[in-house]
Amino acid sequence: MGRMRKWSLAAVGVNLLLGIPGIVPVWLLWYFAANWPLAALGLTQREPTENDGMLPILVVGVPVLAVFALVWWLANRPVRRRAELAPRLYWPLSVLATLVPTFVLMAVL
Repeated sequence: MGRMRKWSLAAVGVNLLLGIPGIVPVWLLWYFAANWPLAALGLTQREPTENDGMLPILVVGVPVLAVFALVWWLANRPVRRRAELAPRLYWPLSVLATLVPTFVLMAVL
């Protein structure tokens, strides 16, 4: 197996595996967007039992998103250097591969 193909498969594998716990940050982002900015624009309906405000999202959501983003970036840096793909191609493909488990879960449910 060629060197480039080996590291490209490693990149896909790393991002697919990171996408499994990545479902939680994606859900937190959707929950925030659906209950505040999109609801204010009239595009979604606010959760009727949501009366806590934005503090829980700030206390829970921001650290979860920050930790996930840091782990994702640290896991992708060494793979990116060896993958021989242009950075402008590698990073968007990595984001899409990370979102695959979320899309699969949405399609199944």
